[in-house]
Amino acid sequence: MSDLGDWFRSIPLITRYWFAGSIAVPLIGKLGLVSPVYLFLWPDAFINRFQIWRPITATFFFPVGPGTGFLYLVNLYFLYQYSSRLETGAFDGRPADYMFMLLFNWICIVVSFCSSSNFYIFLLMIPLIMSVLYVWAQLNRDMIVSFWFGTRFKACYLPWVILGFNYIIGGSVINELIGNLVGHLYFFLMFKYPMDLGGRNFLSTPQFLYRWLPNRRGGVSGFGVPPASMRRAAEDQQGGGRHNWGQGFRLGDQ
Repeated sequence: MSDLGDWFRSIPLITRYWFAGSIAVPLIGKLGLVSPVYLFLWPDAFINRFQIWRPITATFFFPVGPGTGFLYLVNLYFLYQYSSRLETGAFDGRPADYMFMLLFNWICIVVSFCSSSNFYIFLLMIPLIMSVLYVWAQLNRDMIVSFWFGTRFKACYLPWVILGFNYIIGGSVINELIGNLVGHLYFFLMFKYPMDLGGRNFLSTPQFLYRWLPNRRGGVSGFGVPPASMRRAAEDQQGGGRHNWGQGFRLGDQ
């Protein structure tokens, strides 16, 4: 138990609470302490009946059972791996910026589901995880990663590989597709448009998040690692020096 506690405390702060909530809320539903009916995002109940907790509980809840347990565990693993690596990598020392990214992606996912239909119920766990995974993959797009059965490819293809993988084991791609699209929207507005295309920066972290989660070290706030074209320009200005922008890793490595 001591080793388990040490491992849990070693998880980065924001990822730790997200990971813990993604275990606790499904367990509450599984044990029947709260009916799962109240944990889904049901747009009609959220908008017309003012059940404002639904987008929050739907972010952490997943109906764990014989047919969904493996999909749940796989995505819980993705949450731990990619959120930890993004929080301690591109957003290292800037928890407010990482929290802002999660909030932006979460709001976009909630809006996309609520605007699609009032007659369906939705879960937000997989879309939010996929949006984080997509951002990580774009910031490490040239890294070679290994997937199951020894397949190797660039990290930029990983979100789409996982989309296909989840389709095989889960039978749907809507959640994964929305997560990828939202992750792309964040990456485009935060990195691609202002840095590669010279456009305006539309996203900036609110000051109240900095007061709540102050930076732990110096640096420029509001973004993580520049995209490839900006890195090449910086290298040319510095005489071609190289910088390590991330690492690939094997899925399953701890």
